[in-house]
Amino acid sequence: MTITKELIDATTILTNGRFLTRTASTTSSFQDCMVIKGGIIQYIGSASTPTITTYKDAGVSTQDLQDRYVLPGFIDGHMHFLMLGQSLQKLSLDGCKDLNEIRSRIKEFGEENPEKSRLLCRGWMHSMTNGEAKANMLEGLDEKNRPIFIDSKDLHSCWCNQAALDEMGVKYLKDPEGGSISRDEQGNPSGLLSEAAQLVIVWPHIAKVATMSEKTSALKAAIKAYHEVGYTGLVDMAMDENAWEAILALRKEKGELRMRVAAHWVIMPSTGEEARLKQVERAIELNKEFNKQTSPDLRIVGIKVICDGVIDACTAALREPYSNNGVSTDPIWNAEMLGPVVKKAAGAGLQCALHAIGDNAVKIAIDAIEQHAAIGKRHRIEHLELTSPEDAKRLGKLGITASIQPVHSDPAILRAWPKLLGPDRLGRAFAYKEFADGGAAVAIGSDSPTAPHAPIKNLYVATTRRSAREPGAGDAPVNEHFKIGLCEAVMAATQGAAYSCFADERVGSLEIGKKADFVVVDMEYEPGDLLKAEVKQTWFEGKMIYESQIS
Repeated sequence: MTITKELIDATTILTNGRFLTRTASTTSSFQDCMVIKGGIIQYIGSASTPTITTYKDAGVSTQDLQDRYVLPGFIDGHMHFLMLGQSLQKLSLDGCKDLNEIRSRIKEFGEENPEKSRLLCRGWMHSMTNGEAKANMLEGLDEKNRPIFIDSKDLHSCWCNQAALDEMGVKYLKDPEGGSISRDEQGNPSGLLSEAAQLVIVWPHIAKVATMSEKTSALKAAIKAYHEVGYTGLVDMAMDENAWEAILALRKEKGELRMRVAAHWVIMPSTGEEARLKQVERAIELNKEFNKQTSPDLRIVGIKVICDGVIDACTAALREPYSNNGVSTDPIWNAEMLGPVVKKAAGAGLQCALHAIGDNAVKIAIDAIEQHAAIGKRHRIEHLELTSPEDAKRLGKLGITASIQPVHSDPAILRAWPKLLGPDRLGRAFAYKEFADGGAAVAIGSDSPTAPHAPIKNLYVATTRRSAREPGAGDAPVNEHFKIGLCEAVMAATQGAAYSCFADERVGSLEIGKKADFVVVDMEYEPGDLLKAEVKQTWFEGKMIYESQIS
């Protein structure tokens, strides 16, 4: 073999690693050497071959990985790109126990940030304030009386003070289709905007008042945060004009994102079928311009429909009423609304991603795909937090991807669920093993910024059903019999996520001919030890884009 200077300059040998190669569903195998040329994996196998010796003798750059594990670059199978970046700049209310602690944090944040025009917060849960979210509970916190916007942890509602309500003109608005504006006895907005009201009132307002520079800075922060934990790709699950414009502006500024992005265009539950289908037409139009052939690393791949809410707020659509209050919640999208949207999108070759948390919404979503979309097009259902045994089996039969976020099954955030659901239904929560055993493709995501985005901690919850948020709190695993194996979890967070958006021919596994996207991890390859794992390096297309400074 002739070794030219061009070959030497374009090639890197990585040795003394534990490179994860193709896995079966329950077993993993590892090799100790990988060769990269021009951003592509050229070889993976033993370091003791004549070819590797020839490369080394010719002076090809070699890096010793000190016996660390090398996994494919993680791909977040479900997240919110711009919102993650913006959330990194918001005050976190994670861990607050009650209203007093929330007020104290916001007051301190306001005093420390006098230059901010608004106080943007995140991480509030209904249980922190006994289900109440009134504007008057946020009064007296800020001398400047700035608007205060508090995103719920699940992003399905926003709690506002009076200044925020006034700034948005909520007093003069009607409840949007599929959403609600909480009001007092006089009919005045009382502070909480939920579901579609968050989507069509709060988010557009925050987008309008943010500058393009602020939005591109937020995206840069999100990319940096993702590189630090080992991500090289993501699937955005609520893309809209505001976020898309910012992403395109950032790509124009930087030339490349160094993050592979597939996006699902969010479809709002507008009044009237014509208005809903017009949104699908916009997604079809964008897909024609940004697809696998024209823009493989920044694509519009499908649509996203939010069929119901969340269990903690009693807005997820269940087959039976909630156990604590007898409430029966209708889905945001019923079958009559959903069918034409799925049919139009699927008919145009788009993937349909349907948010369905409650067992009633899950059935409606599966029915819609079965009736209006072809099998094998990798349509997907997001969350699947409460499913019947029969619907769990239907996923695999219909070729539907189970898009799951194990971080949401962390026992530390499920303490209210026994009361909300009762013991029998709680026993059906997060049935991941059933999905996999039924033949469904599984893709793991974080749903950031609604939840922590670090993928290895997500894998810990998937494989143990124990808490990564509060590991010392003593919470018992929730439905430990539904946990999945480590090999299955790693595959779902890499190859499975790539498969879910038709990227598996290029990325998602360490194979010859694929892009050299990978992460070097100091870890023990055991579920119970994952919280101690440390990401040491992240590589994107053969170049190191992150290296830990912690020895």
